[in-house]
Amino acid sequence: MESGDTNVEIPVRSPTAENPPNDSSDLHQKDGGLTSEMRTLDVNEDTTNDHQHVGQDEVLEKHASETDVLGSRDLDEARQTTEEVLAEEKEVEPVFDGTETPEKIEATRSLSTRSLDGDSEAQAYVWPEKAVAIKNFVKEKSAVAVSSVLRRLSGKRDEDENSLPEVDGKNESSAGEVDEVEEIGAQSELKEDSQKTGEWFAWNPLNYIRISQETNMQTKQEQGGQTTERPAMRGRIIVYTRLGCQECRQVRSFLWQKNIRFVEINIDIYPSRKVELEKNTGSSAVPKVYLNEFLVGGLSELRSMDESGKFDEKISELINDEPSPAAPFPPLPGEDDASSSGMVDEFASIVRKMRETIVVRDRFYKMRRFTNCFLGSEAVDFLAEDQYLEREEAVEFARKLVSAHFFRHVLDENVFEDGNQLYRFLDHDPIILTECYNIPRGTIDVKPKPIVEIASRLRFLSFAIFEAYVSEDGRHVDYRSIHGSEEFARYLRTVEELQRVELEGLSREEKLALFINLYNMMAIHCILLWGYPFGSLERRKMLGSFKYVVGGCPYSLSSIQNGILRGNQRPPYNLAKPFGPRDKRSKVALPYPEPLIHFALVCGTRSGPALRCYSPGNIDRELMESARAFMRNGGVTVDAGAKVASVNKILRWYSTDFGKNEIEVLKHAAEGDISAI
Repeated sequence: MESGDTNVEIPVRSPTAENPPNDSSDLHQKDGGLTSEMRTLDVNEDTTNDHQHVGQDEVLEKHASETDVLGSRDLDEARQTTEEVLAEEKEVEPVFDGTETPEKIEATRSLSTRSLDGDSEAQAYVWPEKAVAIKNFVKEKSAVAVSSVLRRLSGKRDEDENSLPEVDGKNESSAGEVDEVEEIGAQSELKEDSQKTGEWFAWNPLNYIRISQETNMQTKQEQGGQTTERPAMRGRIIVYTRLGCQECRQVRSFLWQKNIRFVEINIDIYPSRKVELEKNTGSSAVPKVYLNEFLVGGLSELRSMDESGKFDEKISELINDEPSPAAPFPPLPGEDDASSSGMVDEFASIVRKMRETIVVRDRFYKMRRFTNCFLGSEAVDFLAEDQYLEREEAVEFARKLVSAHFFRHVLDENVFEDGNQLYRFLDHDPIILTECYNIPRGTIDVKPKPIVEIASRLRFLSFAIFEAYVSEDGRHVDYRSIHGSEEFARYLRTVEELQRVELEGLSREEKLALFINLYNMMAIHCILLWGYPFGSLERRKMLGSFKYVVGGCPYSLSSIQNGILRGNQRPPYNLAKPFGPRDKRSKVALPYPEPLIHFALVCGTRSGPALRCYSPGNIDRELMESARAFMRNGGVTVDAGAKVASVNKILRWYSTDFGKNEIEVLKHAAEGDISAI
């Protein structure tokens, strides 16, 4: 029926001998099938009430002509049937069960007009059932959509895409074939859809990450030869080493080539283990290798044992044999760690009580909003009452707390004043709270140690980490082993002591060694937390957003390089200097740029300098050695025939540190003892 048609034909079946009428209850039970049979055409939604009344009069006239045959009882039954027919004139929409397809919906609509098995009592519950069915339908389609998006993001296509029929003339079937297929598959589609839903929930996109990792491992094995994967050992291997020992490096290389994991005990980092080694072996000479409680010896004994085949036999025994109590133990957390000791600061208890008493909240100052602040007058009131001081004495006492880096002015406009000035505790600063990674537990209460002592311990820790977990050329880092090592855990505890140290009074050599070593360890710490930076945006974030609190001020990698070591010079492609005129950090900056620092600072780039540790006593010689090694390993290349010299990007980015023009830059590179120039 076309959309413009509004006439409705309602045939009424008269009772015949073949279909004799029963009593009213029997007719009532079959009225659903009767009304479904009467409806032969679809009713348009625009049918008016006038047409409905016309159809009603025609039906009443037909029934009136049959009253002589049916009698009074049959007339009542016919009128009842007519009223039910009129109630069913409006088409009943098909009910969705959540697994319907557009083809199934159209087939259901066409079949619903010819159905003979309706149930009039269930029609009152059509809308609740439709609501539930639509909910299931939307849920199913949403699951399919999400599955499709995730499959495409992971690089996998839908397995059922190729099996879907194409909607064109070549693949269209006849009407009879479609009806037959729908009738045969109507009962099985629900089961298939539920199976597809179960498959979607079982599908995990992380499986493709594992597959890619396994593929990469297979590719590496094909390129570099197969690597022997040793099973996990119940025993342990202990290697005693010390800093700067060449034979210790060879022992590490030997065990790495064998793909054997071991625990290293550096007697320079753990002095108490040196006494233990002397007690067990009668000597403090290193290296010493232990397989559980069995002492192998040094490098020569290890090689001879390997040549005889006994070493592999011992390794096989370690797979099942647990170490006895006589075997050396791995380093314990905090063992021989000076950062875990120290005197408690006398001001720390006062500041702790001050935190509990003064209410910090957000305030407005000079048309700006500052978070977690308190007034200077509130601090004076507390100190005057707690320490029994006059207000002038309380102001002087508060200035001592500021100089100890417990709190400071929000804009660094003054040291401390009594009044409506805003101040903030060190760990309440938004930048320090969110971007500094050496203050995980708040401000420490230990009295700050001298910066020279902390710098010395940091130098020894970085030296031990570089020797144990960095290749000999300094260009390959075992980040996984560093992350789980006790040396790195001790480093994290040591850098917490930098929160409130005093940096003033350091010499040029001490500043160079301290900040170069700190920069390189900060870069390793950042890569362990954030991962390796890919692209300029991630590298920019690494240089500018990863910070430490040093002397009460936040320092990023960029501020250390460009602010401290380059004498507060503008970074490449930037317009502003790292430190402003009122910035306290400008007092720590070197008076002039140090060009050789560019051959010592490492950010994880392949073309960057090699990792090494620097000491203040030999800083100039060590920087010159690093510069020569960098130049000889691709820092500068010269084509004598074309008379063209190419330099590394570092020399181009920071060309102003090496000279005013390209000729001066090349002269500076030539001073690095480059044989090619």
